[in-house]
Amino acid sequence: MSSEAPEVAGTAAKVVELPEHAEGGKYTTPGKEYTRDTRYITTRITADGADGYPVAAGRYRLVAARACPWANRAIIVRRLLGLEDAISLGLPGPTHDARSWTFDLDDGGTDPVLGIERLQDAYFRRFPDYPRGITVPAIVDVPTGAVVTNDFAQMTLDLSTEWTELHRPGAPDLYPEHLREEIDAVNRKVFAQVNNGVYRCGFAGSQEAYDRAYDRLWSAMDWLEERLTHQRYLVGDTITEADVRLFTTLVRFDVVYHGHFKCNRNRLTEMPALWAYARDLFQTPGFGDTVDFQQIKEHYYVVHTDINPTQIVPKGPDLSGWLTPHGREALGGRPFGDGTPSGAVRDGERVDPAHTASSMRG
Repeated sequence: MSSEAPEVAGTAAKVVELPEHAEGGKYTTPGKEYTRDTRYITTRITADGADGYPVAAGRYRLVAARACPWANRAIIVRRLLGLEDAISLGLPGPTHDARSWTFDLDDGGTDPVLGIERLQDAYFRRFPDYPRGITVPAIVDVPTGAVVTNDFAQMTLDLSTEWTELHRPGAPDLYPEHLREEIDAVNRKVFAQVNNGVYRCGFAGSQEAYDRAYDRLWSAMDWLEERLTHQRYLVGDTITEADVRLFTTLVRFDVVYHGHFKCNRNRLTEMPALWAYARDLFQTPGFGDTVDFQQIKEHYYVVHTDINPTQIVPKGPDLSGWLTPHGREALGGRPFGDGTPSGAVRDGERVDPAHTASSMRG
């Protein structure tokens, strides 16, 4: 099960909603610390179909906005494992309102496979009174048009362990059995203090809440800096699920979290081991080629109007440094283990060249 342990979604229950569930642009509650709603739809797609949804090529569609770090995880894992032919990919635009993510990048503003304008339609198809946020990533059952799961943590683990018959030849083992206990422990710490830690800083409703979140974030960042000074990857000598989960926060750090979320003790570029580690992953097929920096900036600076009411999107920073040599090969390690790198990005799934590190120089 997921190391982040989301709760089962009680879809018809009357719950106290968080601000972002009901009011567009509002993510902070004055006087309070930010608490993420981790009650997801925990239905799983498995080889045995125990929850009613068996693994099957072509049956499901992954809806995952490039702007979102949680969705970016699923896009990376899908690509690393070579599941492009097995699971189609729907890409909402970078901005949304309180109602839903929209397919505004597609012709006519409609997803070409699901035939819907808003992701909420897939949620309501299964749960007409779904009371919480319409989140990405989500996997939708194409025949019924109904969402299956939005449990982002379990989703990528299942892609690694339940979809093996559809993996590409040479797909890496991102969740090796002998390392799972350590991967889970690292993931718990990274989620609480880094992945979600930056949000606890950015959406803090008081100085005290912000100070606590800030100190906790940087304690974890210092721990990661020390750990990655001596080893190439977070756990073991190959890329694992732990690296995917950390990467999607690091790649957004200087672009949005340092300024927009006030996580400003250091820039990522000022932390030698973490910066080299992040560049190593970025330059690995399946990581950097999924990152759309312009969509990332638009999402955070436009959607979060309570902390950026002008909705001005910064022009900087210069992102060309992501392409500079990292030197991490000296630490050894085998990125894909006994496997092979991902192939070329599929037609229709390439990031706009104007939104890449080579083009965005501030």
